[in-house]
Amino acid sequence: MYPMHYPVRVLNYLSGGQTELWYSAFSIKTTSSSSTMAGIFAFKCPCFHPPSSSLSYSSNHFLLPRLTISRRLPKFPRIYALTSNDIKVGLNIEVDGVPWKVLEFLHVKPGKGAAFVRTTLRNYVSGNQCEKTFRAGSKLEEADIFKETKQYTYKDGAQYVFMDLSTFEEYRLNEADVGDKAKWLKEGMDCILLFWNDKVIDFELPITVKLKVVEVDPGLKGDTAQGGSKPAILDTGAVVSVPLFISIGEEILVDTRAGEYMGRA
Repeated sequence: MYPMHYPVRVLNYLSGGQTELWYSAFSIKTTSSSSTMAGIFAFKCPCFHPPSSSLSYSSNHFLLPRLTISRRLPKFPRIYALTSNDIKVGLNIEVDGVPWKVLEFLHVKPGKGAAFVRTTLRNYVSGNQCEKTFRAGSKLEEADIFKETKQYTYKDGAQYVFMDLSTFEEYRLNEADVGDKAKWLKEGMDCILLFWNDKVIDFELPITVKLKVVEVDPGLKGDTAQGGSKPAILDTGAVVSVPLFISIGEEILVDTRAGEYMGRA
């Protein structure tokens, strides 16, 4: 037998996983006659078992160099099935080749004329906001944005530095990109970075963060959770309203979406 081996990488459409198969194309001769049969067998490298013990074959076959599989799946043409009826707050869409985030939307059905959707969008690239309307049922293209968890490490001048703890690669966002979310950022906090065209364009905070009260009026005897509230300054500089019984040095949980006190940590 004179085998030739070819590596083939395949993608499972159901699970999204990848694997590598080796295909061997060769001619084999039976032990009972001089007739020749052609066969193609697929096997996972390096294990291969002949289909029958009655077949003679050579064991000195060679293997071609293995392919290196990227840790990220290859990008295939995407199928977009979005319409303006699917618009919701937080949806990422692409308009004129630029990614936008939906901040607000309103379905409008006038007495005369066609229905439409009025939206407020934020441009991920420039940071600008604008209002845009879409006809009801019109097709939309979802922005090709993927997310990865990175750790916020420190602030370098006007830039916020995030790090991939497995590769130690750094990613930076400017103050303008971080905006008001900076008041919740604390070193060592895990955040979700948003990538578009292999560039960081935004990040998402954890929904709940644990912060320390560094300045607050002292609590009074008899204060209860059902009583009033008072402003407290946290270790990130943020100011939130807390119950009267909260004191300096306590750690509290805060909802970053609304900036509200949730409870003691």
